[in-house]
Amino acid sequence: MRRDWQRHRLSQDGVAEAAEDLLSKGFRLGLVAAHDDDAAFRVVYLFLAGRPDRRVELECLVPRNDPEVRSLAYLSFAAGRFEREMADLYGMRLVGHPKARRLVRHAHWPEDWHPMRRDASPAPEFGGTGRFPFVTVEGPGVYEIPVGPVHAGLIEPGHFRFSVAGETVLRLKARLWFVHRGLEKLFEGRTAGGAVDLAERVSGDTSVAHALAHCLAVEDALGVELPDEAHRLRAMLVELERLYNHVADLGALANDVGFALAHAHTQRVREQLLRLNAAVTGHRLLRGAIRPGAIALQELPDVAVLRSVAADVAEIADLTLRNTVVYDRFAGTAVLHPEDAHALGCLGYVARASGMRTDARVEHAATALPVTEIGADAGDVLARYTVRRDEFAASTELACHLIESHTGPTEHAVTSTSPRHPRSGIGIVEGWRGTVVHRVEIDARDRITRSKIVDPSWFNWPALPVAMADTIVPDFPLANKSFNQSYAGNDL
Repeated sequence: MRRDWQRHRLSQDGVAEAAEDLLSKGFRLGLVAAHDDDAAFRVVYLFLAGRPDRRVELECLVPRNDPEVRSLAYLSFAAGRFEREMADLYGMRLVGHPKARRLVRHAHWPEDWHPMRRDASPAPEFGGTGRFPFVTVEGPGVYEIPVGPVHAGLIEPGHFRFSVAGETVLRLKARLWFVHRGLEKLFEGRTAGGAVDLAERVSGDTSVAHALAHCLAVEDALGVELPDEAHRLRAMLVELERLYNHVADLGALANDVGFALAHAHTQRVREQLLRLNAAVTGHRLLRGAIRPGAIALQELPDVAVLRSVAADVAEIADLTLRNTVVYDRFAGTAVLHPEDAHALGCLGYVARASGMRTDARVEHAATALPVTEIGADAGDVLARYTVRRDEFAASTELACHLIESHTGPTEHAVTSTSPRHPRSGIGIVEGWRGTVVHRVEIDARDRITRSKIVDPSWFNWPALPVAMADTIVPDFPLANKSFNQSYAGNDL
């Protein structure tokens, strides 16, 4: 689809002025990507707006011998976090940042090792764990509860420090990046068509959305254009991914307040959907179907099965919310107010449950889709539950529409390219958690020189501690599950 994409190379002061202007016009900051170009560092700021699709890149050079970057944290909370990540991985100094302490690099990382630089040495031997400078909340009756980073079960590591009075949370600090994988570094040097397997593993439960965002970025960079039928088949897979994840969350939320029966039934439904995924693509998590310039399905899903599953889920959700104990635990718990969601730049069902209107299927569509937009205003656990419930029904109908309107083959492959300069591309997809953004740069040998990845969890994790204020400690597992952000998607 036609889109407005502008690129501007500016001074750092020029970037700040342009960023302020774009944010005042309703754009949001989609990503900040640093690049090591040997002679100098280069920083790219991507601003996005929808309805219609608009993309603006602001780019500035940073001298290698004096790598100072003017902070935009005063304009955007998200900018401040992107800058801290950039400082950790590239060794840039942030000028004017209100909290320029480490973000990604834990205390045991060597002080002068910045792994995204081209001249970075192999990973050195790490020292002790060190201490993280948590803010201590003091006062009569206030005490701290540390949780993690190792947790029961199979979830990935994250440290949560509660400052509480009685059972009421006064302040929560979340510390992540315990499993930082250097994933963006692994993309460097891969062929343009040979990195989608990495994209599928950015966050395993979002394999399709990340694979598609990566492929759209590569296709954008190489000038590859797919027919509308291929884009619609890809969109159908994204909806199938939304279905099996949403139904799992509906059950897990019920289970967190002791309604195990609903959880058992949603696990039964999830298994049905995973088997359907395997029949459609050959993989339960829908991997292997999407490649740069290509889509290949084994078969189309049976719409009768999908509609039967949707009716089943609607009944499970109805029984769940008719349970007064469940409803009372959900309603009014862990409220994320609309102004906080907007200030933090939240995405996906977290944002939509707090009154924000955001959906990349409408704002940055690769093909026109009859999307039913879902929303709520309360911003509590109940709102995040009902948004998922309603999105399940809407996604089922969208997937059925795409299946029933499809004609022709279920495989497409396009190899011809239209040379473009510069060879960079952007891919934007509305994954089940929210908007996924990939940006790639490709050299003359068709090899990836830089891949920047932003999972919606990057934007939504900071909202969890905000929502936990004045919530009781026993409700943390429920609140956490109502956000259900990806550790892996954050800890790239």
